[in-house]
Amino acid sequence: MSGIEERKLRHIRVSLEEDVEGDIGTGFSDVRLIHRALPELDLDDVSTETMLFGRKLAAPLIISAITGGTEEAKEINKVLASVAEEKGIGISAGSQRIAVDQPETAHTFSIIREEAPNSLVIGNVGTPQLSIGWGVDEVRTCIEMVKADAMALHMNPLQEAVQVGGDTNYSGIMVKVKEIVDEITTPIIMKETGCGIAYEEAEAFEKAGIKGLEISGLGGTSWSAVEYHIAKEVGKKDMEYLGKALWNWGIPTAVSVVETSQRTKLKIIASGGIRTGAEVAKSIVLGADAAGMAKPFLKKAIIGREQLAEYVDHIIQEFKVVMFLVGARRVDDLKTVPALVMGRTAEWLKLRGFKPEAYAQRS
Repeated sequence: MSGIEERKLRHIRVSLEEDVEGDIGTGFSDVRLIHRALPELDLDDVSTETMLFGRKLAAPLIISAITGGTEEAKEINKVLASVAEEKGIGISAGSQRIAVDQPETAHTFSIIREEAPNSLVIGNVGTPQLSIGWGVDEVRTCIEMVKADAMALHMNPLQEAVQVGGDTNYSGIMVKVKEIVDEITTPIIMKETGCGIAYEEAEAFEKAGIKGLEISGLGGTSWSAVEYHIAKEVGKKDMEYLGKALWNWGIPTAVSVVETSQRTKLKIIASGGIRTGAEVAKSIVLGADAAGMAKPFLKKAIIGREQLAEYVDHIIQEFKVVMFLVGARRVDDLKTVPALVMGRTAEWLKLRGFKPEAYAQRS
């Protein structure tokens, strides 16, 4: 087994078994939706369907990037993808770097499209590889591997900086991103991995031709926390200290959604600590187009396909009921309903030049 395969298996185990959640929260607890006592809707007429990157979704829900590259990961991806197909939601591949380096592992990713022929599938490769020579050819390989409808270039500077042997060369990447956008017709998404995206980067990405963002903000799994536990296991005291010190580094998910959606016209996938259908609704009210979840789906997939399918049903039903309670007949209607943005989230946004009170004044 290669070093990358061992690391992927360790990431799954640590994510499931250890305390790796951020302590600060996503910011969604500061967001309150306005209840409509007379919504003037029949719940049966509420539609959770939406379109994203050319695919119809039964609900604006994505299984965010989790894994790939090992036989265990293949079985997880098979369960995840089959449920995504059944329920009409999207799915993202885990980092495909290993499959480019070790083509014999490509089947652990291609199983996604095999099991989900009609679903929105998002490919995934890391931006650190772009700084060491990867480019259009490798991205095309990853797209073809899963027949991706969109391709995510993930950014994980914090994780790499606190990871034992991490790839920390992030220089010159924007130039490579622009080359990829210019040469590849598949929509390119920039994806964070737990620290969120600020409006400054979002504006730069839009200018470069990027079509969407996956926020992956602070509040869910902290990869600094994951790497802390791994460093502790392997006896790397310096990296253990660093991982713990930066456990809560980043931009909360709710803040990042507001910043990026208000300053760009990019498609926004909110992720990072989203756990409920109500939070999916809140993310769209704030400006997202869909929401992604990873760890909750992984935990259910490990148990079994039936449990995962039931869990997805619960999330979608909760989302639909929240739409009903705020008077939203269609998903896009959520972007016009009022909401209160309070507390630390409102304070953060005001200091960054945004007006959270504008959400409360919608009618």
